[in-house]
Amino acid sequence: MAQIAESNQLENLEASIKIIDVRSPKEFAQGHIPGAYNLPLFSDDERALVGTCYKQKGREPAIKIGLEIVGPKMASFVEDASKIAPAKKILLHCWRGGMRSSSMAWLLELTGFQVSILKGGYKAYRNFVLSVFQKEFKLKVLGGRTGSGKTLLLQMIQNSGKQIIDLEAIAHHKGSAFGKIGFTSQPTSEQFENDLALQLLKLDTQQEIWIEDESKGIGRCFIPLDFWQTMRKSPLFVIKISDQKRIENLLKDYGDAAYEELAEPIKNLEKRLGNEKMKEALQFLDEGKLDEVACIMLYYYDKTYDYALTQKDTKEIYRLDCENLNENQIIEKLLNT
Repeated sequence: MAQIAESNQLENLEASIKIIDVRSPKEFAQGHIPGAYNLPLFSDDERALVGTCYKQKGREPAIKIGLEIVGPKMASFVEDASKIAPAKKILLHCWRGGMRSSSMAWLLELTGFQVSILKGGYKAYRNFVLSVFQKEFKLKVLGGRTGSGKTLLLQMIQNSGKQIIDLEAIAHHKGSAFGKIGFTSQPTSEQFENDLALQLLKLDTQQEIWIEDESKGIGRCFIPLDFWQTMRKSPLFVIKISDQKRIENLLKDYGDAAYEELAEPIKNLEKRLGNEKMKEALQFLDEGKLDEVACIMLYYYDKTYDYALTQKDTKEIYRLDCENLNENQIIEKLLNT
């Protein structure tokens, strides 16, 4: 008989136990447990068919249709599960830990698998994820105007032995209108939350965690409200470097991007830049004068960031003049402030 596992036990699973999500592909794509494999009992269309039957005719007819659909797939389920979990140790779940996971558990146990079922299914897991963001985290927020090199500094802080959370890496986006450059796609906001919770669970909550100052939205991903509020109340370290250095940083990050990758976000900023500034930036882009394009963008982003600073909830804002410092010296100054 399948064992029951709790959501808060997932981070301590032994490596040989594979998590299998038997929900439909569409459900899985919306959000899933990080590292889980999708072995759907029903396709998206099949799930819709069974659901419609359940609503219109009741439970028993829906089960019969489900059996007709699943029957021919049973051998392939076992074969696919064997590829996913050669050690034959599996943790199964569906949406609420109901019939889909129970049915798959019966089949796999019958064929020699050691099976556990996640109590409450993915729904319970999502509640667990949201509870993670309510914890008290000792955050230190790294701020600074666009082009200050905060992502590189965050990585250097990690290399110095400190804990970090890289929100932009988790979101697959750099946060600005140009933020998707260099990334293929973003996770859903739900998946972003799942991935962020996993990263937080790996850290020591008794120790400080460095994190980059971000808007609530990073592309199409949104920082969970409880965690966002913790960020806003946490000590903020605002570094100031020269405008020339910021332009150099931007050219390193975006200078190799294709023309359309740069032109599209400039056009999208027309309402905020104004039509004249937008046209000027596009003209500079046409002429290959990327430093001039960067200057126009900084003028806009500086005003936006400076205003955002006035809206912070924290009373601890440390403004650090780093204009004449290299990255190692900036790190030293940050860690000693």
